Amino acid sequence: QLQLVESGGGLGHPGGALTLSCAASGFTLDGYVIGWFRQAPGKEREGVACISAVTGRTHYADAVKGRFTISKDNAKNTVYLQMNSLKPEDTAIYYCVRAPASDWWPPLLQEYDSWGQGTQVSVSG
Repeated sequence: QLQLVESGGGLGHPGGALTLSCAASGFTLDGYVIGWFRQAPGKEREGVACISAVTGRTHYADAVKGRFTISKDNAKNTVYLQMNSLKPEDTAIYYCVRAPASDWWPPLLQEYDSWGQGTQVSVSG
């Protein structure tokens, strides 16, 4: 059964760091793009970062460039999101998503065919 399970969310402090993990099961990362989206209360869902499990190519939203790093471990079938220099505006539910690799980069929203349940990240203090 295909699953994307996020973990690592919680409370962070401004300037601090958190690492999110996305464990994939029911499929292997090869041939897919794995990404992170987030949705804050009252705001639209937005893409955060994505990585091609085939090429390792990455893409980041302007809001997180230089602060967040997406990486993968194909052997563990897991993708990570290292979040540094956290800001209160990073507060959101973070979702792990999957899209089949294609010629379009980064993947369009409609190409993501599977979503995890999400993990809450709250930045305050």
